[in-house]
Amino acid sequence: MKSASSILFIFLGLFLAPALHAETYDLIVRHGRVVDGTGNPAYFADVAVTNGRIVAIGKISGNAKEEIDAKGLIVAPGFIDIHTHADEITDLPLAENFVRMGVTTVVVGNCGDSLLSIGKLFRDMEITNSSPNVASFIGHNAVRKKVMGGSFMRPPTPEELTQMKALVEQGMKDGAVGLSTGLIYLPGTFAKTEEIIELAKVASAYDGLYASHMRDEGRGIFKSLDELFRIAREAHIRAEVSHIKLSGDSAWGQTDKVLAAIQKARDEGLDITQDQYAYTASSTGISQLVPDSAREGGREKFLERIKVPKQKAAIISQMKAGLKERGRKDYAYAVIAEYKHDPSLQGMNIPEAAKAKRGSDALADQIEMILEIESHKGASAVFHGINESDLQVFMRQPNTMVACDSGLREFGKGVPHPRGYGNNARVLARYVRELHVLKLEEAIRKMTTLPAQTLRLKDRGQLREGNWADLVIFDPATVQDLATYKDPHHYAAGIPYVVVNGVMVVKNGEHTGARPGKPLRHEVTKAPDTAVP
Repeated sequence: MKSASSILFIFLGLFLAPALHAETYDLIVRHGRVVDGTGNPAYFADVAVTNGRIVAIGKISGNAKEEIDAKGLIVAPGFIDIHTHADEITDLPLAENFVRMGVTTVVVGNCGDSLLSIGKLFRDMEITNSSPNVASFIGHNAVRKKVMGGSFMRPPTPEELTQMKALVEQGMKDGAVGLSTGLIYLPGTFAKTEEIIELAKVASAYDGLYASHMRDEGRGIFKSLDELFRIAREAHIRAEVSHIKLSGDSAWGQTDKVLAAIQKARDEGLDITQDQYAYTASSTGISQLVPDSAREGGREKFLERIKVPKQKAAIISQMKAGLKERGRKDYAYAVIAEYKHDPSLQGMNIPEAAKAKRGSDALADQIEMILEIESHKGASAVFHGINESDLQVFMRQPNTMVACDSGLREFGKGVPHPRGYGNNARVLARYVRELHVLKLEEAIRKMTTLPAQTLRLKDRGQLREGNWADLVIFDPATVQDLATYKDPHHYAAGIPYVVVNGVMVVKNGEHTGARPGKPLRHEVTKAPDTAVP
């Protein structure tokens, strides 16, 4: 017969065992409504994190070094922005405009414009560290510029093409997620389809993605789509339409035809996806208003051409013809965002700038203003030309991802496109809460699981045990984009917490200064055959 003391010891052991063996976590997010990124309905659960990874989801009784009370808030995977121009991440590693709208992974190297050495980018990141994770494409324009030595209106020689393929292969070996093109930008605009196919074959051998800013997003979009489909088909590569849109009044209303073309390509066996920002204006350089042929060979050649009256007249004639083709009478749709030579023009559209500097807003003076800006190293601009109804149709498509197409922002500098501060918040506020274009779970899927799957990002984009703890915690009733075209420098509201790899980078709505981001190198599970002969 056991003694009373033995019985008491056993009883106390059974009573105290759960408390003694309760897990101690690094972070617990309690009482939140989990939207896990799959598109499945939201549910209530706690989320526990240890060593940067999610280790438990459910009713968690353990303790943690830090806790977040997410009552009334949504707990979602951190947003993955598949199309950014945050290539200066080592110079501005906090990436505050991104993380404060819930972005925990930025994908750089888009539109053909990347660092030539992806390996160096990632090594530099590991030295400086950054707040978000970073993945990168290898850019066609960077490769072409390096090998061909300029913006040449010709195909590469066989030797040059071999060198270009070798650079793409090195980029893929260094961890690039794929090959990007910017076919409205120099020097990529001069590349023939066959050149791109050969380079895309190299990326395909490493299971990379081909992402393209196509040659035309207006009336010529169907020809551009056909080119993208051909590249995907002949290179045996998955393809992404960058920032899908119908640009310019004359192209509006053709969303059904565009989507039918994409669906037909998918039905034929191609893997085609698209990304989109939630605004009716785009943003790029003023140089895009000047014909490619006028800028061939670089700035010095451009300056020489506009000094020759006959050549300048031909350039002006082409610009007028371009306006007419787009169904426009002038350049009022183009607003100067950042112009280092004369910041006083920032925030003005081209007619206003011409009036301010030349005393006239006549079309001839607008064109002279554009040529003057370009002669002084150019400017970035915001271009108003997208139809809201078209935008919503593209947004509803299951294969459309949310991406801001923005660079890193220096708070208060210039009058940039507001998408760099508010894109994800705008989707959640305007298109989920207000207009009901998307359900919350579907919007989150487009920001998380879909881009993670498209980019082959391992253990990212979904709230599940074992995944990296990239989290965004927001209030669905108050999340809001505050940046506007006239007054863009405002961070998103209603996103009190953002966690990257288990570390809070936004706490109570403020950046903590933490830099837990990692370089996300693309991994190939099977060694490819030799891509470059």
